[in-house]
Amino acid sequence: MSASADLSAASANPLARVLEPAEWAAAGIPLLRNPREVVVGLHALHRPRPSTVVVAVLDQDEQLRASASFTRRQAPADGWTFRNALLAQLRRVIPHDLRRRTPVRTAVLLHCREGDARWTEEDGAWMWGLRDACTLHGLRCGSYITLTGDGWQVLGERRGGRRPDSQSAPESTDPMGAPPALPRTGGVASEVMHRAAAR
Repeated sequence: MSASADLSAASANPLARVLEPAEWAAAGIPLLRNPREVVVGLHALHRPRPSTVVVAVLDQDEQLRASASFTRRQAPADGWTFRNALLAQLRRVIPHDLRRRTPVRTAVLLHCREGDARWTEEDGAWMWGLRDACTLHGLRCGSYITLTGDGWQVLGERRGGRRPDSQSAPESTDPMGAPPALPRTGGVASEVMHRAAAR
């Protein structure tokens, strides 16, 4: 069978656009140095509720350069559809890095959903979509994180925590109760995140 025929067959079969946990683990996804800090920051910025997806782009120092959130539409889990949704959000908030020989920025995905932290076929479709969207936008594919009633979990790793969870109010690191400061950014990325936080 030719490569084009293989691609056509994959396009017609949504099950081909799902990554199993073992496939994800074998993909060499870079580990976050401080996943809880990333989760808390995105949770404070976007205040996700179940069915919310947050895609974020981090620089080499794991500082947030841009992020966007959207609500997942009620439709069958399909990596192709998820890829297109993620790519549209990435194109909206940050220029592509396709001219670079090696990606220097990393995209991570935070998916707030119902259920527990165990892998689901929908998670596998989001993983497929994230990996493909990163390739098409010149980014490294980073962590896929679920946020459920059990807390947060970096899938494919044994790292997670109970707070925040899918029903949490944003955490505050200020003893006076002020909301956390926006992550350190500058220029256009900072404006993008201020707009996103206002949504």
